[in-house]
Amino acid sequence: MILTTLDHLQDRKFRDLGVVKGNTVQSKHIGKDIGAGFKTIVGGEIRGYTEMLNDARDVAVRRMVEEASKLDADAILNIRFQISELMQGTAVEALVYGTAVKILENSQK
Repeated sequence: MILTTLDHLQDRKFRDLGVVKGNTVQSKHIGKDIGAGFKTIVGGEIRGYTEMLNDARDVAVRRMVEEASKLDADAILNIRFQISELMQGTAVEALVYGTAVKILENSQK
């Protein structure tokens, strides 16, 4: 499956199959939350939060690809990510969406 933020595939014709999306809501482990509280005092990266966001994005992308696969898509174009904080900093929602397409043929230049 080709994944791209571009709105086209160079030298390829395709058929639009529609919008596909994936999302998830992730929360922090209480131990990581306590560690994050200490980190805000001394500064620096809060790795627990970074891991939570990365995990959430990975799950959302996987769900989007699964939805596109059900449509027999070859690629997802114009991919966009949206992250929202939920429940006053204890959870985030990751949403990813794009346009599923079926590649028809390669164009010759």
